[in-house]
Amino acid sequence: MNKIKNEVKVGYRWVGDQHPVYVIAEIGINHNGDIDNARRLIEGAAKAGCDAVKFQKRTPDLCVPPDQRDIKRDTPWGVMTYIEYRHKVEFNKAQYTQIDRICKDLKIDWFASCWDEEAVDFMEQFDPPCYKVASASLTDAALLKKKRSTKRPMIVSTGMSTMVEIEAAIELIRCENLLIAHSTSTYPCKTSELNLRMLHTLKTLYPNVPIGYSGHETGLAPTWAAVAMGACFVERHITLDRAMWGSDQAASVEISGLERLVSNIRDIESSLGDGIKKVYDSELGPKQKLRRVNTLELDESVDLKVWSIA
Repeated sequence: MNKIKNEVKVGYRWVGDQHPVYVIAEIGINHNGDIDNARRLIEGAAKAGCDAVKFQKRTPDLCVPPDQRDIKRDTPWGVMTYIEYRHKVEFNKAQYTQIDRICKDLKIDWFASCWDEEAVDFMEQFDPPCYKVASASLTDAALLKKKRSTKRPMIVSTGMSTMVEIEAAIELIRCENLLIAHSTSTYPCKTSELNLRMLHTLKTLYPNVPIGYSGHETGLAPTWAAVAMGACFVERHITLDRAMWGSDQAASVEISGLERLVSNIRDIESSLGDGIKKVYDSELGPKQKLRRVNTLELDESVDLKVWSIA
């Protein structure tokens, strides 16, 4: 298939305006370091019809600032330092090997937001279909270059960033396999701060780049609205239970909600059509039955082409 405007291949799927919405279920660290939780979340995402699941990968000794490492915090495993907690929720090679096998068996893509360069090297051994640039990493030039060097597609999330920062990051990345996600980095995010019209702004600024939406709101309606507004891909955090321990759980979608989210996304896609007015075969019967008068005559001076613009 030849690459066309606004189209990037992620794994086995093309992502762009002319393709079905690519749905990413963000597991992140909502597994709480438990591989069984991760398995159940992957299975739920696959059953719901998602195209991919995403994790977060950090090297704690690089990502946790020195002044935060010894801060004590309550966790499901008791009181421990923040650096101990960060190590607790990170999966190792053996666990990610299990995740890789589970995803392959279920035929669902998986990849990660890598928060440091060492984490990118770690993930390379699993041949991911793409990399995600978390909003918090958008201004990390070294990390952007590291991910760019892999030559894999990059999904860049734009939360907590100014337009100047976004434009600088895109200028630095300068790759054909780029996707941009509008986002607001509040967990959960108020609907008044979602600013979905930024999807149109980004589409205007970057017409050759697939534009998507990474949502952190409670509820599903804004994500459906984003699809109706032209998002080529969407990402939502998922959880087994929104009451579970963890900072991202409350802004996540439970599996039953995820099934509704994906099902209705497909309905929205089907309903959007091509923008060209036509009379469907299913209308012919009602037309014959209900249209009482048909005496309109077309003015020959009217240019019909203006009515067929998609």
